[in-house]
Amino acid sequence: MDLKAIEKLKKNVYEANMLLPKNGLVIFTWGNVSEMDREAGLIGIKPSGVSYEDLRPEDIVVLDLSGRLVEGKMRASSDTATHLELYRAFPFLGGICHTHSRYATIFAQRKESILPFGTTHADYFHGAVPITRPLTAEEIADDYEQNTGKVIAECHPDPEGIPAVLVANHGPFTWGKNGKDAVHNATVLEEVALMALYCQGKDPVGSDILDKHYFRKHGANAYYGQ
Repeated sequence: MDLKAIEKLKKNVYEANMLLPKNGLVIFTWGNVSEMDREAGLIGIKPSGVSYEDLRPEDIVVLDLSGRLVEGKMRASSDTATHLELYRAFPFLGGICHTHSRYATIFAQRKESILPFGTTHADYFHGAVPITRPLTAEEIADDYEQNTGKVIAECHPDPEGIPAVLVANHGPFTWGKNGKDAVHNATVLEEVALMALYCQGKDPVGSDILDKHYFRKHGANAYYGQ
């Protein structure tokens, strides 16, 4: 057991989770962040139902990719099976964030994707943020959380270029290179969801501006920043 990797993972996951209330993405316990150390094969995730006021680094639950408990005294988040499914489906993921943030969840409940109406969206998401299909009654009854991960993977056209999804009737999931990056994308998603809500009925941006703004910040020819 790599104790150093475990302690670092718990610290990272704790700090990422604490950004959720700081960034206005959660109330009560409506959210969770995980991070995966691919080299160590370990995943840290918030414990289920623990308030952010009470959360401590030592509370973070550590699992392997099969969901086997490695370290922790509390039950892992009820969304753990969704996170595990996404880590298996998308091997480049290093962190996952799930919230019920207000505006992104409105789109999820409306079962509508978030179209790119402007450059703020295009800076982060290379296209519309997709919406999953609703789960069937059978998928809800058996292995609900794992099936949530499966419908995300099933629906997503570009998980690297669009690090976010809306689960129909539920809420958003975002991801990134680590837990904090996943929270960053969740924060941006909430802001562009608010903007998009006011732009309903208008035309989205064309591929020229979408490509220009996305590839200014991403890929081999990016030139934004230092």
